[in-house]
Amino acid sequence: MATQPREKQLQYWQGASADVAGMLGGVTNVKGFSSVSRIDLQGSRTFLARLGIGLKSDRKTVKVALDAGAGIGRITENLLLKVASEVDVLEPVEKLTDAIKGTPGVRHIFNVGLEDWKPDEDVKYDLIWTQWCLCYLTEQQIIDYLQVCKGALSATGVIVVKENLSTTGQDHFDETDSSTTREDEKYQSLFKQAGLRLVKTELQRGLPELPNRRLFPVRMYALRP
Repeated sequence: MATQPREKQLQYWQGASADVAGMLGGVTNVKGFSSVSRIDLQGSRTFLARLGIGLKSDRKTVKVALDAGAGIGRITENLLLKVASEVDVLEPVEKLTDAIKGTPGVRHIFNVGLEDWKPDEDVKYDLIWTQWCLCYLTEQQIIDYLQVCKGALSATGVIVVKENLSTTGQDHFDETDSSTTREDEKYQSLFKQAGLRLVKTELQRGLPELPNRRLFPVRMYALRP
């Protein structure tokens, strides 16, 4: 029997090294691309600041955030715990979340896939951060997941999605990790189908480029019901 895409995805991440290079597909080991994580995190901090979330006096911190597809907690530790009192972690591969067990501020760790996550009805988040993992879901799974997120938002909460974008006019399927890179228009359509409105969007800036190699464009979306 052929291996199904979800099984291949989990196999890929089970085999990934539990470090930043592993979480970013080895790109930071490539000459000229070692700064990708730092630039990514700075872009995310700037985006949150424009949503009024941050540490400066004209911004506010939040009570509880969710890091969806958290891996080893790169975003949990370097972004979310700086603006949230507590962070829940959603990541199917337990080997990866072992890295952040016991970290002060990490409340719950859910070792399930995004498509299987079902929070208790009384659980509410002020910020749900979902980065580089919708690419592992089908379109219907994305809609279903976002609808679950919508139901888990606090009254003033916001969902942030950060994803690579295809620029070829069609989806790009990666055989290595069985991910699908989609176009901006596709994501915006899926957000609407999930009953969410786009309140802010920006391209990630400053990612390195080489003459013979460049990364996919990365876009951030802030969504509310």
